[in-house]
Amino acid sequence: WVSYFEIVKLSGGVPVEVPTSVETDFKITPAQLEAAITPKTKMMWFSSPCNPSGSVYNREELTALSKVLEKYPNIIVVADEIYEHINFSGTFCSIGSIPGMLEKTVTVNGLAKAFAMTGYRIGYIGGPEFIAKACTKIQGQVTSGANSVAQRAAITAVDADPSVLHEMVAAFKSRRDLVVGLLKEIPGIKINVPEGAFYVFPDVSSFFGKTLKGTEIKDANDVSMYLLAEACVATVTGDAFGNPDCIRFSYATSEDQLIEALKRIKDALAG
Repeated sequence: WVSYFEIVKLSGGVPVEVPTSVETDFKITPAQLEAAITPKTKMMWFSSPCNPSGSVYNREELTALSKVLEKYPNIIVVADEIYEHINFSGTFCSIGSIPGMLEKTVTVNGLAKAFAMTGYRIGYIGGPEFIAKACTKIQGQVTSGANSVAQRAAITAVDADPSVLHEMVAAFKSRRDLVVGLLKEIPGIKINVPEGAFYVFPDVSSFFGKTLKGTEIKDANDVSMYLLAEACVATVTGDAFGNPDCIRFSYATSEDQLIEALKRIKDALAG
């Protein structure tokens, strides 16, 4: 997510990026994790399902990463699981559920995505008691807690029939399949198949150095701005997420709009 880097900086830390790519489904390997750790490492920020790539780590992959983290008892994992329920890969697995990880994982979640309650600002953490107490102190001075109306709405949401969630996830999966299929028809686009969330993160680096309809394309930001101007389709440059070869766009809209958007993108990138 775009704010991870800045949150670390605001906290006085130095963010260290572990690069991934479309070829690896935007997932890190145990070797990459090990190589990124230094004596100064305090925290690992982790996300599954991931925004922007839609990558979802399975239990075997999480176990392999945990084997590395076991060597470093002072490293806390902050696991962003806000897209937990928007998961097309089957059973969701939290890194905190891996043996040995419970006491070193802070799980961050909320109602914004699964229950379409972004405006209610209801979230929560689960983690070691000393961290929960510290978070409570900060919350008491910064937000003073969630408002009572939003809390009652949250209770209604989590008590609702889970079939509502199943219908929503099925709709997102259908849209994902549509978008991925249409993107694969565009020459020069490389894309993974997202297993969660509601974004696609295609690699557009093949267009760098080209001129499209009089517009010179140097990087992903140029692609995003070109698509906005030429196709009236809004995307987010991958630079914001730490990957300068990609752009992100959401498929949280109707299939008709997605079909039209992808048609415009295809026409624009054809030059």
